[in-house]
Amino acid sequence: MLRALALREVVIVERADLEPAPGFTALTGETGAGKSILIDALELLVGARADAALVREGAERAELAAEFEVGGAALAQLLAEAGLEGDPGVVLLRRTIDRAGRSRCFVNGQPATLAQLRAVGEHLLDIHGQHEHQSLLRPAAQRDLLDARAGAQALAAECAAAWRECVRLEALAAEAAAEAARREAERRELEQAAAELGRLAPKEGEWEALCARQRALAHGATLLAGAQAALEALAESDGACLAQLRAAAARLRSLAPQDARLAPIVELLASAEAEAGEAVRMLRDYAARVELDPQALAETERRIEAWHAAARRHRVRPEALPGCAADLARRLEALEAAASPEALERELAAARRRYEAAARALSERRRAAAQAFSREVTAAMQALAMRGGRFAATVQPLAHPGPQGLEEIAFEVSSHPSLPLRPLAKVASGGELARISLAIHLVAAKDAPVGTLVFDEVDAGIGGAVAETVGRALKTLGSSRQVLCVTHLAQVAAQADEQWTVVRSNARGRVSVRLSRLDRAGRIEELARMLGGADITATQRRHAAELLGDG
Repeated sequence: MLRALALREVVIVERADLEPAPGFTALTGETGAGKSILIDALELLVGARADAALVREGAERAELAAEFEVGGAALAQLLAEAGLEGDPGVVLLRRTIDRAGRSRCFVNGQPATLAQLRAVGEHLLDIHGQHEHQSLLRPAAQRDLLDARAGAQALAAECAAAWRECVRLEALAAEAAAEAARREAERRELEQAAAELGRLAPKEGEWEALCARQRALAHGATLLAGAQAALEALAESDGACLAQLRAAAARLRSLAPQDARLAPIVELLASAEAEAGEAVRMLRDYAARVELDPQALAETERRIEAWHAAARRHRVRPEALPGCAADLARRLEALEAAASPEALERELAAARRRYEAAARALSERRRAAAQAFSREVTAAMQALAMRGGRFAATVQPLAHPGPQGLEEIAFEVSSHPSLPLRPLAKVASGGELARISLAIHLVAAKDAPVGTLVFDEVDAGIGGAVAETVGRALKTLGSSRQVLCVTHLAQVAAQADEQWTVVRSNARGRVSVRLSRLDRAGRIEELARMLGGADITATQRRHAAELLGDG
């Protein structure tokens, strides 16, 4: 719902503020007073193109702003996705146009593109009577309205979701088919590499153990000869070190009583003898354990060469082969687990069946709702000065089904029995279009998602009892939606819940516009003017009061 509209320096409006109430609000004033500027302002705030001519003469820029009270989840999601959130339940639109024709748009105080402004505006209001900003002229809006009338929004969403899933799976299946040969070649290569490493069966830490064993086996003879030579020098040859140490220690030990200074030397020789004896024992044990096994050495070196060859093929260091084998196994497992073209085709076939079932159910709902909707709108048109007019919500099969289902929806009208049905967008008269839109919204008011409806030229070519009928229809519509209507007919304005007047004046050579909410006395005067012109009589005032009393 529109809470407030503010205009600053727009065309001939220096400053104007409109704060319409819920229900039906009539906007009246003399021809040329500037009522259309309010409609233009709303159009600009929902994305119409702007130019420098909109800036009031002598001003640097024009500024328009509107505050809407909202509650729709779809709009909240749109704002969130665009990063344009504001206070909960409120949307603020603002637009400026400078003297060079440059325009800036804001949503909830944040800069926005013109496309974003249009997208937000589509959730806020519909302007009827001008072709440019009327949602009912868009095929998608017609389809959504019929689906809402049929109570099929959830089914339509299911159909669209099933279609998107089909498209996703079709893309995956096509990609899978195109990549099947490549994946098969890669799988064979991975299998071969994994089988090779599987035969090698490298284990963590094995490489280091192999290298140490090879070194030991390769130098066994040299190590044994060295150990034996050391044993001979220490204990097994004539004049061995150990025997000489014992002899020297014994001789000094016998002399120690004669000179106490020899005692520490004796102790050192005794210690050296003991350590040399331990070294001899360890050397004999080592020599007994040195492995001289040419066959074991050959086997170890063959194993090491196998590791080197595998490492070269996989372009890794030998010690990295165990990790390489694990990685190959993971890659092969992932490749084999990937959906095959056959599996994807089966999944796609199931998705298509789901889509077709949802689409067929949606088609049945639409056809049933279209017949009833067409009858009700046609009946409403008869009361709005379009006797003999017809309306049809047509459901035509699509050559290629899509996310919207198996058919396209089109609203068609005929304003006279002699004329064929034509698309709603091709209705030439703005007044006719406004009244047809009014008829549609009267029937579908409880389903329409937009909270504010603006009607312009709705009273074109009518008068008398028909005008009163139109007024009552707008009042009925105002019970479920906020309705703003620019009108020249007292019979229409009298039915409004509140009335604003636009007055044009010329002071000090400058044209200006004033916008005022009318009380009951003001409404009587304005209705009397609308009935009889500038010279208002008592009879016209009585008639105006009667119209207002009936309202």
